[in-house]
Amino acid sequence: MPTTPMTTPDSAVAPDLPADAGRPVPAGAPETAPFTHFPSDVLREALDGVPPQALESFLDSWSDLPADEYLGTERPYRFRRYGRFRLLDDGLEPLPHGTFLQDRAVNGFVGGVPRLFAPLHDAVAAGPALRAVVRAFRDRLPGPRHTVDTCGIHQIRVVALPDAEGDPAPEGIHQDGHSYVAQVLIRRDGVEGAQSRLYDLDRREIHRALLTDPLESIVLDDRRVLHDVSPITSAPGAAIGVRDMLLVDFFASFDSTKEVAL
Repeated sequence: MPTTPMTTPDSAVAPDLPADAGRPVPAGAPETAPFTHFPSDVLREALDGVPPQALESFLDSWSDLPADEYLGTERPYRFRRYGRFRLLDDGLEPLPHGTFLQDRAVNGFVGGVPRLFAPLHDAVAAGPALRAVVRAFRDRLPGPRHTVDTCGIHQIRVVALPDAEGDPAPEGIHQDGHSYVAQVLIRRDGVEGAQSRLYDLDRREIHRALLTDPLESIVLDDRRVLHDVSPITSAPGAAIGVRDMLLVDFFASFDSTKEVAL
């Protein structure tokens, strides 16, 4: 795994929170919270058996993401690809590519808009790295998983320039409309900001973290918490700031995520 230059972390502790509010569940502990914040070694171990060349190809694929055309900004700052899979005991079954549609109730920014993102590259969709990541999280969901049989994969890059910030979550505090969501840091280079924040359903902040270590991750129950991410700016002296994320949505096929096959 290539090392990534890190910027100075923002405060990683939310002020004035109850002592037990949203306390994350340590890996392997009984469920006590609707999310878990995993250190990077969880995915590093899961990826240990992936051939180095395949892992390198997987990580490099974030450098080939088309611009997100649904931001409504003059300068694109978010780039992404998307794919959807049936979860099998021995891997992932690709499902027909289609539009991604979220309800207005969970996404006030682009909810109700069918968004057609570029598909994942075949090498990513069929590669061992993605299978290993999805399997690792499926075994660690913060709640029951017997109905979860489908996942959506989002590769996302957000960039910032010295005179223009990037916003990982322009929709603000929100839910995604799934059962569970895994958020994985892939790369953080020349970036300041990007605090990941979780809230209870009354919008009280229960967890705050600055993901800095590649493969560090948060897995949340999207029905029990809301989340957002603060904007990113380029670090002093950096020509560009780059933050790459992998998002994995887990849901039951009958629990509509409103993807429409083309």
